[in-house]
Amino acid sequence: MDRQQQAYMYALVTVLFWVTVASAFELTLRYLDFLHMVLYSSAFSAIILFFILLGQDKLKLLKTYSKRDYINSAILGFLNPFFYYMILFKAYDLLLAQEAQPLNQTWAVVLPILSIIILKQKIKFLNILALLISFFGVLIISTRGNLLGFSFTNPFGVFVALFSAIIWSLFWIYNIKDKRDEVSKLFLNFTFGFFYILIALPILSPFLLSNSSFGIKLVGGYGLLGAIYIGLFEMGITFVLWLKALQLSKTTAQVSNFIYLVPFLSLIVINLTVGENIYISTIIGLVFIIAGILLQQYVSRERPNRKEKEVNSGKDSGNK
Repeated sequence: MDRQQQAYMYALVTVLFWVTVASAFELTLRYLDFLHMVLYSSAFSAIILFFILLGQDKLKLLKTYSKRDYINSAILGFLNPFFYYMILFKAYDLLLAQEAQPLNQTWAVVLPILSIIILKQKIKFLNILALLISFFGVLIISTRGNLLGFSFTNPFGVFVALFSAIIWSLFWIYNIKDKRDEVSKLFLNFTFGFFYILIALPILSPFLLSNSSFGIKLVGGYGLLGAIYIGLFEMGITFVLWLKALQLSKTTAQVSNFIYLVPFLSLIVINLTVGENIYISTIIGLVFIIAGILLQQYVSRERPNRKEKEVNSGKDSGNK
């Protein structure tokens, strides 16, 4: 098996895991509240990343990082996993999985727009057009096709799902500027994120949970299994597998196109495991969202400058 075939194999395995995570979120929320999902899944992700670092003989890298590096990890860990997954899991708590998953996919359109604003680049007409195309898809999904009535099924849930896309985009923009080893950075992010939610949960639970116990609950059974699965296959192992696919591939485009399979295959898994009847409006809206993403990528790859290349490389490294 040559390097490119290995790259395809790693990419395919990663995609097969990614298509299950939306269902895993929805099923685990039947047994855990969204705050405890962040707590336990972050903990298991940090544990598996620790062992991956150990296996790769990269733990020694942690000793070489400066105080500023650890401050950067603390900031990025606040964005992801702490804030991002708290918002994302809340979106799944409020919406159907088939709605939350496509709405979160809009990060791929939001990312270039935010990078233009933050990096003070000139915005193009096609950037705006791509955003409008994806936003039209958002409207179709959010109203379940009732565009004329303009009646959102859950306005706050839609806002939360779209806000998660903004948080993820901000995380990637600032993460790309940090040139440290990706796996060690992710381990530190999740370690900091775990301690953030550990501290914040007793404070936030009285305000965000209807059945709050003012503290941290020990869980078992399906809730714990779901958190372990999410920690391993949404946050931990799949990230390393995807990096391996990118490293082995001749070009990132040859494997990054696999990402577009995820939202459509996810709908099949959601139907089979969660039991949601997939709306035609969800499929149509998702097509518009992906069309906007493809247009945005075309614009980004058309004579990109150095900073734009950095953002695009980050986009190819992401899975959301």
